[in-house]
Amino acid sequence: MTEIKTMEFKDDFLYLIDQRKLPVSYEIFQCKTYRDVDFAIKDMVVRGAPAIGAAAAYGVVLAAKEFLHEDRDVFFSELDKAMNILNRARPTAVNLMWAIRRMRNAVEKHKDLPLDKLYQRIKEEADRIYEEDINTNKSIGKHGNAIIPQKATILTHCNAGALATAGYGTALGVIREAFYSGKDIMVYADETRPRCQGGRLTAWELKMEGIPVRLIADSVAATLIRDGKIDVILVGADRIALNGDTANKIGTFMLSVVAKAYNVPFYVVAPVSTIDFDIKSGEEIVIEERDSMELTHIENIRIAPEGIEVYNPAFDVTPNENITGIITEKGIIKPPYIENIPKLKEA
Repeated sequence: MTEIKTMEFKDDFLYLIDQRKLPVSYEIFQCKTYRDVDFAIKDMVVRGAPAIGAAAAYGVVLAAKEFLHEDRDVFFSELDKAMNILNRARPTAVNLMWAIRRMRNAVEKHKDLPLDKLYQRIKEEADRIYEEDINTNKSIGKHGNAIIPQKATILTHCNAGALATAGYGTALGVIREAFYSGKDIMVYADETRPRCQGGRLTAWELKMEGIPVRLIADSVAATLIRDGKIDVILVGADRIALNGDTANKIGTFMLSVVAKAYNVPFYVVAPVSTIDFDIKSGEEIVIEERDSMELTHIENIRIAPEGIEVYNPAFDVTPNENITGIITEKGIIKPPYIENIPKLKEA
């Protein structure tokens, strides 16, 4: 199995695979300060809800390192400012806020320590978030493998692989587990416009590992589903509400509607940390709208008329009634979600 290291913290710097460059070139983006991490999240050097959370945690570490030799009051003031900035880097992925909350709790818990000792505790918490994510994804893969037929054709949307996490992946983690357990699978990866994460990232990951994959245009998926050529659909998530409504990359909702019409199982794959236990439904999820150039240009080449108005939401919300199940590290959650999801917080 090929190991893809989405990020690595070493020698007091955070190193990220620059996902803007894939698959044409493999480049590493170095974050020396928390401001670099903030930029990396906003500009999608790193993307995917769990990966954003882990990167933000290391952003807090970089901030603590930067102000380590200031007076205590200055240290805590600047660290709080950094956490606020990182917390706002992208509005939809709840793992970002979850990770920053964990880092705040670590700071509060150890605030009376000498600053050098406090820094070590902050670094240890970020390391835990990183390691926990990889182990969580492997558990998700094992649970998810149970719903993959021995001979299966799988459709996936966007990138929910190692690149979207600290490692291994959520939806692609299930696919990896199925493949390495000996199942005869084939994957359709749709391109996922406008940033083409399916074509650039998912296809790259699967091809690297020798997992059979075919790339399709987004508009081909409905035909494949209608014609009975898809056995199961696996997608990731950026935020899941208490009732099971799920925000994921734009185009997910459309796939869920077609899947429901043709009785194809549609699974959301995500860690429990992606569940927002504070919101009751998808109506409360803030949907990020991104730069119009993502639609009007490809690699800085204009493909749309000058001055055209653009609507470019990064995500949509799939209603719970379109979701067959939610695959987590604690098992597969089935409807009624409003009853079963809260149990995860108690477990």
